[in-house]
Amino acid sequence: MKSGKQHEHCCSHEETVKPAGQHDHNGLEGHDEDDGHNHGEGEAEGWMGYWPLLTALFAVVIMMVLEYGFDKKFNDIIQLIIFIPAYLLAGYNVLNLAFRKAMRLDFFNEFFLMSVATIGAFAIGSYSEGVAVMVFYSIGEWFQDSAVSNAKRSIKALLDIRPDTVDVIRGGKVETVNPVDVEIGEVIQVRPGEKVALDGELLSDKATFNTAALTGESRPDNKAKGEAVFAGMINLNQLTEIKVKAAFKDSKLSKILEMVQDATVRKSQTQLFISRFAKVYTPIVFLLAVLLVALPYFFVSDYVFQDWLYRGLVFLVISCPCALVVSIPLGYFGGIGLASKNGILFKGSNYLDVMTRINTVVMDKTGTLTKGVFEVQKVVAVGINEKELLLLAAAIESKSTHPIAVAVVSHAGDVLESVKIEDVEEVAGHGLTGVVNGKKVLAGNAKLLKKFDVDYDAAVDEEVDTIVVLAVDGKYAGYITIADEVKEDAGQAIAAMHALGIQTVMLSGDKQSTVDKVASLLGIDKAFGDLLPEHKVEQVEALKKEGRRLAFVGDGVNDAPVVALADAGIAMGGLGSDATIETADIVIQNDQPSKIVTAIKIGKLTRSIVWQNIILAMGVKIIVLILGAGGVATLWEAVIADVGVALLAILNAVRIQRKQV
Repeated sequence: MKSGKQHEHCCSHEETVKPAGQHDHNGLEGHDEDDGHNHGEGEAEGWMGYWPLLTALFAVVIMMVLEYGFDKKFNDIIQLIIFIPAYLLAGYNVLNLAFRKAMRLDFFNEFFLMSVATIGAFAIGSYSEGVAVMVFYSIGEWFQDSAVSNAKRSIKALLDIRPDTVDVIRGGKVETVNPVDVEIGEVIQVRPGEKVALDGELLSDKATFNTAALTGESRPDNKAKGEAVFAGMINLNQLTEIKVKAAFKDSKLSKILEMVQDATVRKSQTQLFISRFAKVYTPIVFLLAVLLVALPYFFVSDYVFQDWLYRGLVFLVISCPCALVVSIPLGYFGGIGLASKNGILFKGSNYLDVMTRINTVVMDKTGTLTKGVFEVQKVVAVGINEKELLLLAAAIESKSTHPIAVAVVSHAGDVLESVKIEDVEEVAGHGLTGVVNGKKVLAGNAKLLKKFDVDYDAAVDEEVDTIVVLAVDGKYAGYITIADEVKEDAGQAIAAMHALGIQTVMLSGDKQSTVDKVASLLGIDKAFGDLLPEHKVEQVEALKKEGRRLAFVGDGVNDAPVVALADAGIAMGGLGSDATIETADIVIQNDQPSKIVTAIKIGKLTRSIVWQNIILAMGVKIIVLILGAGGVATLWEAVIADVGVALLAILNAVRIQRKQV
């Protein structure tokens, strides 16, 4: 079962903490942050927004320099006069949140943990260490907020490329308006170098567009009159007119942007594990800290309460789970961002994890491994002339949008103006039936003729290419062969999957001879043809019963039942269909099969870095916890280890976005 959106927060972070002096910043619109921190979108005020924290840091540094550099000692009164204001400047927000949570009997959170540890330090006279812990904790929060904010901004910036204005033709004049105010059916102009603001149909004879921001494909895309153009494309060479086909909010770009934003709240199993772990971990370390202070009283002959309390405070500081609950979501943000740069959209970080476990990739043929651009190769007429056969075939296929139907209609040319077409019905997985100029016509595969008990020439079953067989008034009338072309990188994609130890399977409604030809050309492990939608489901169920972890790659619409069964449903050419974006778990925005391998590699890279961070954070914490309990580590080492490991984990997570795959 695919997990839906989950809004579980780590470490009881219903509220947000800001480093001292920082004001609220909104994250990605409409989203609670994954780790419960307030990772805002940029610090508009810069360094000056953190003046209370920086002031506290300055006070700590000056006091340390005087004490250790010049051996200048201060009595308790002077230290309290300096350190209490510094402590409040650095920790006001933390103390406030700890108090509010304590009022709701929520004591097991990092804010209460830090408050207890630092107030305890003041209680035993370790003023400088108490302030230092709060200052460095707040600095760590500041850096964490900045890192997550930058990661989310980079994800959003990949796709938030919609222009603020658009030129629309109204009353014979060009008006510059907000894209939101343009209605469907209006005509817009796009100058060379400008971005297309709305989805539409090209009215100019031809145009060339840069689609890199949408598909990751750097090669210019040449469009002809009548072809679809999408928001976010950049017009390259001439003034172009486009008829608007979708409102601003319904453009493909808007839907993709919304999907990427939603992806940050769909958590992976690793994130959910860390969330649950932190909820158990935090109260346990509180209990261990209390026991560390109390139990030695009964077993240590020279027990000194102040010494053991200090060890307990060290234990609390180092046990803070920030490095885990911040760096792990940040790692997954980086993975989603890297995928977006490569023209791959993950609907959630959970699918990054799913792709690491895939050992079988099941693919549709047409439009996935082949270009889906068909051309008529041969027309064989029996009992009627070729021209009439083409007319009847084109007439009935004109009621279908299937690529094969489009190829037949295109080959026939403009012959349908005076043709009467009635009662056209689709027979799923077989073809079409209807009445053309009073004649009952069947057009589809050989199974269609068998279904209606029409005998046909045995040569039909021997044809390797895709075939449309026709019957007129119950009699076999001939066939049309159509050929598709394999995509340039399909063979490379299959070879790369085999190199990763992944089994490849092709399922197609085309006849077995055609499917075998493509499978042999590409080196696919298993290939099944002559399949109806329910047969594809049976094949996938059989693979799952074998224990295969599989991804299904197709158009995401016709194969919806198979997509639902697969561990990961991948749609090819996501810009072509709204339904594709809605159905699939992962959308490859261009039609390149090689992106399947890229998606798997990004999933593995993300998981590797996330687990590096988990091992780093837990390893350092366990070592310092032991040293603290043994009286070796001080509060200084504890806070430096806590903040240091958090920053190392963040830097490790951030490097995902700079990787080349």
